Amino acid sequence: MFSIDDVNVILDEIADEFPTELFNGLNGGVSLLDETRFSEADPNGGLYTLGEYRYDQMGRYIVLYYGSILAVHGRDPLSVFKRNLKKLLSHELTHHIESLAGERGLEIEDARKLGEFLRLSEEK
Repeated sequence: MFSIDDVNVILDEIADEFPTELFNGLNGGVSLLDETRFSEADPNGGLYTLGEYRYDQMGRYIVLYYGSILAVHGRDPLSVFKRNLKKLLSHELTHHIESLAGERGLEIEDARKLGEFLRLSEEK
C-alpha cells in the first residue's frame, strides 16, 4: 500500500521526466487529493475517476484522486504502480495540451470508451 506522501513523491519524480513545456499554461499545477471519486456517468457507481483535467474560473489544472488511484492500483508492484501513474499524468497532460490547441480528440475518445464500458456493464 502506498501512502499519499509516497504517491506525491512518485508524482513529482514522474513530472520531472516530462518536458517542462508541457506544463506551460497549467497555472493550477497538479494536485493529489485525498479522495475517492466515482464517475457520475456510471449509474452503478463502480467506475472510479482517477484524475481530471479542469479549465474553469480558477484556471487550468489537473486533479488526481488518491483514494481512486489506490482502489484501482494500490496492490500493484511499485514498478507497475509508477507506470500506471505515468500513464495517468500523461493522459491528463494530453487533455491540457489539446485544450490549449482547441482540440478535443482525447475528450471524444474518453466519451466513446465510457459509453462502451457502460453498454457492456448493462449487458451483464
